[in-house]
Amino acid sequence: MTGAAITGSGMALPPSELSNADLAVRLGVDEDSIFTRTGIRTRRIAGDGETTASLGTEAAHGALKASGVPAEDLDMVIVATSTPDYQMPSAASLVQTRLNAAGAGAFDINAACSGFLYALAQGSALVEAGMAERVLVIGADTLTRVTDATDPKTSIIFGDGAGAVVIEKVDEPTRLGPFKLFSDGSLAPLLYIPPEEGVMRMRGREVYRHAVEGMAQAVCDIIEAAGFTIEDVDALVAHQANARILEAVGTRLGLKEERVLSNIERVGNTSAASIPIELALASESGLLADDDVVIVTAFGAGFAWGAGVVRWGSGQPRARAGAGEGMDV
Repeated sequence: MTGAAITGSGMALPPSELSNADLAVRLGVDEDSIFTRTGIRTRRIAGDGETTASLGTEAAHGALKASGVPAEDLDMVIVATSTPDYQMPSAASLVQTRLNAAGAGAFDINAACSGFLYALAQGSALVEAGMAERVLVIGADTLTRVTDATDPKTSIIFGDGAGAVVIEKVDEPTRLGPFKLFSDGSLAPLLYIPPEEGVMRMRGREVYRHAVEGMAQAVCDIIEAAGFTIEDVDALVAHQANARILEAVGTRLGLKEERVLSNIERVGNTSAASIPIELALASESGLLADDDVVIVTAFGAGFAWGAGVVRWGSGQPRARAGAGEGMDV
C-alpha cells in the first residue's frame, strides 16, 4: 500500500454575518447569554445564490491552489454534507463539473457533523489502496436553511461554510490514519430533521453529554491505536459543535488549552465544514507546522462519531502555489 498525505487546504465563508445582538432581538434573549452557552459571537449565513456546492467549489479552489494540483488531475471528489443543493444529483457532482475536473469520479457522504472525518478516512483509503492518486475532500453545509429561526436551541449555534483538503499519494508511509469511526442509530431522535417539519430538532443536554463522551473516548482509542501518548499530540482539531464541548473534551484528555484549536467564536457550528475550515485557518496562520501530529475528531447526528490521526504536511519538499483563498474570518 502506498502512503497518503494532505498537501493543501482551503475554505470559504459567506460574507453575510448574523451576530448575537441580532439573534437576541429575534429570540428575546440576553445577548451575553448566547456567548456564555455556546462560545459563539457571530456566524456566517449563506445568501442568495450561495449554496453548499458553490461554497464547496470556492473552498476547493483554495485547496487546489495550495497543493499545486490542477483540477483536471483529480481522480475523485468527495463532498461531506447533510445539506446538498438537491436530493439528487450529489453536491460532489456539481462541484466536480464547476472545477472542470472531467476525469474525476464524485460522490457525497452524509454523516452529518462527522461527515468530513468519514470522508477523510475514505479519501485516504482510496489513495492507500492504489485506486486514486489525488482526491479532493470537501466538508460543506448550509444548515441555517434547515434551522428553525425561532428555536433558541439550534438557531444560535449553526452557521454556513465549507472547507477542503487535497489528499495525494506520497512515496513514504502514510501520513493519514489510523481512523476509528462509530455510529449508534438508536440515538437518532436526539438530533434530527423530521421530514414532516423540514427543520432541525435537538435535545441539547443529551447531545452535549454524548458528544463529550464520544469524542474524548474516540481520541483515547485512536492515540492508543497509533502508539502515541497525549504528550505526542501537537493539536486537537475537533468538530466545532459548541465551545463548552471543546473545553470539556480538552479537559478530559488533559490537553493544554492552546492545543485545542477553535474557530467557533467567529463562524459558529458549520457542521461537516468545521474541521477543514479550522485546518485551513490553522495552516494559514502558522499554528500547524510540517510533521505536527494532529488528532481530528467529530460527533454528529446519527449518532456518528470518531477520530483520526493526521501527520500534517506531505513530508516531501515541494513548491507551493500559495495559500488557500478566502482566509479572512
